[in-house]
Amino acid sequence: MKSDIILAGVGGQGILSIATILGAAALRDNLHLKQAEVHGMSQRGGDVMSCLRLSSDPIASDIIPTGKADLIVALEPMEALRHISWLSPQGRVVTSTVPFVNIPDYPDQQQILDALAELPNVTAFDMDEVAKESATLRASNMVLLGAASPYIDLSPEKIEAGIAAVFSPKGEKMVETNIAAFRAGRAKALSL
Repeated sequence: MKSDIILAGVGGQGILSIATILGAAALRDNLHLKQAEVHGMSQRGGDVMSCLRLSSDPIASDIIPTGKADLIVALEPMEALRHISWLSPQGRVVTSTVPFVNIPDYPDQQQILDALAELPNVTAFDMDEVAKESATLRASNMVLLGAASPYIDLSPEKIEAGIAAVFSPKGEKMVETNIAAFRAGRAKALSL
């Protein structure tokens, strides 16, 4: 088993929480794990990117080579496209279609969605809408994780255990809310 995942978004969206949860799930599965993060101006709405490498064999580097990522998971569509050069020809993109407009010259949203639609393996939908319907808007990142979960070599139960491990210090209600959002995102992705 080997899975190279790029996690991308904007500071404050919860991308690094996804990395932490997947890391906890991988460790529960006795997998090897390497992670590298870039989040310089994340507190000011800057881009956030994490390379997450999971494997049943030892991993030499925490950086995913260009053109080798199995999966790009993004909570912002422009950020998905920004990292597309890392995607392997057989790779998949899982992204929200909701833009986070934080720059004055943000590209036309329809052009971004059209560019995503041209890619061969894309799962894209409004993660915010699913989060609002199933839990809370603040759980959009867990909807995204759920949508990506069919393409990650970890069982949903292991990922849910990772969610519980990360959010349990904040109380049982927080765990339940985030697991509900995860399940809603997974169901939506599987229905597309």
